[in-house]
Amino acid sequence: MGELWGSLVPLIIGSALVPIQIVITTMLLRSGAGRITAVAWLAGMTAVRLGQGLVFGLILGSSAAEASASDGPGTPVSLLLLVVAILFYVTATKQLLKHPDEDAPPPKWMAMVETVTPGRAFGLGTGILLINIKLWVFTLGAISAVAVANMGQSAAVLAFLAFVVLAESIHIVVIGVAFAMPTRSAAMLDGIVGFLARYNRVIMIVLGAVFGTWFLVKALNGLGIL
Repeated sequence: MGELWGSLVPLIIGSALVPIQIVITTMLLRSGAGRITAVAWLAGMTAVRLGQGLVFGLILGSSAAEASASDGPGTPVSLLLLVVAILFYVTATKQLLKHPDEDAPPPKWMAMVETVTPGRAFGLGTGILLINIKLWVFTLGAISAVAVANMGQSAAVLAFLAFVVLAESIHIVVIGVAFAMPTRSAAMLDGIVGFLARYNRVIMIVLGAVFGTWFLVKALNGLGIL
């Protein structure tokens, strides 16, 4: 179990700390329709992750037999972890070189945030997950880690659901606070946006370097190189 969470925690942090998505959540909460659109947006992202878990959990689960018969995570999973490591390094490098944020949705999507309906907010949530290659890899990495842990179906489902909830925990907390303190949450939302604007680059560089190295070591171990 410790090995599983050692793999999941970096993926959770990488999935959760996507500043543009947090900014969209706060913008939706401040828009005309407010909390309902933010909930719909979160529901769209959740639906995609659950769909990925259902479909790719069945596909990648077949590699668990290989993992259980060896000391490492298996070649397919190790290659996926290598891709995750590269993505972390690429993210850190782009932030270091001050390249544009590749996680940002198309400008047309951002323009509609202030007036979006709940139905379109749901579509925006699904769309941003479907077009973001990095988040695809993070989720597939989590599915692979759960499959290799070989815990049994019920425990595997619970572990993946825990990944989904924790990957969306920042959005859940922000929306929860908006519901619990509707008149006082505006200042908090402004503070979140301000914090992300000031420290996003440093956070992404540190996370990319640290977790990129972590997954690189795990991948090379699984491939028998280390």
